[in-house]
Amino acid sequence: MHLPVSEIYLYFAIFARIGTMIMLFPVFGEVTVTPRVRLSLALAIAALLMPVVRARYPALPDQMGPLMGLLFGEIFVGILIGSMARLFTSALQVAGNIVSMQTGLSFAQNFDPTQGIQGALVGTFLSLVAMTLLVVTDLHHVLLGALAGSYTRFAPGTLPNMGDSLALILDTSVDAFVLGMQLSAPFIVFGLVFYMAMGLLAKLMPQVQIFFVVTPATILIGLALLMIMIGTMMNWYLGAFQSHLSPFVG
Repeated sequence: MHLPVSEIYLYFAIFARIGTMIMLFPVFGEVTVTPRVRLSLALAIAALLMPVVRARYPALPDQMGPLMGLLFGEIFVGILIGSMARLFTSALQVAGNIVSMQTGLSFAQNFDPTQGIQGALVGTFLSLVAMTLLVVTDLHHVLLGALAGSYTRFAPGTLPNMGDSLALILDTSVDAFVLGMQLSAPFIVFGLVFYMAMGLLAKLMPQVQIFFVVTPATILIGLALLMIMIGTMMNWYLGAFQSHLSPFVG
């Protein structure tokens, strides 16, 4: 059976947007998820959305220029929304780096599979816990809703305004940094108070090797504080993640 060219065009136009978002989304686009699984998921979602969004697409252009322009627009929309979701996960790396510096664990580095880079051990731990909780609490459905909701926000065949797109990415980066600071706020207070106390102790007892006393105590107290605060931190992050992506859910 031969499919009409218009059907093939429609399917691959949808796939261009959906595949780009799946590639960048957290949970679905992690490097630990094999490319075959990601590709199969994108192809399946594109097929499911095809009857729903068919009417939103213009007819098959009769020239290559408009066709390439439409595909470029779909890929751009996918990169825009996918990058927003991916940038928001960087809040966990910001929080992890701050926690590591305040608890004396900044030297402990390993590969972070959620970012694809070398990162602080605490940041990697927070990222993995957050990705697990996104699935356990069904918040990955928000990401799936954003796939369909993107057609309401960005109509096919029209390129989003570049100024607004850059402003959206900038606002997301700022929000992610602020969230990272908020998540690590207890550890900033801990570091300020603890190191101030150790500085006073060093002045009062200069004969004591403060470094050898402070380092184990900092790590022990920092890990205990992380154990106490991890639930609140993850709950705060999940709420912010949902509220950040909810406007894109149709």
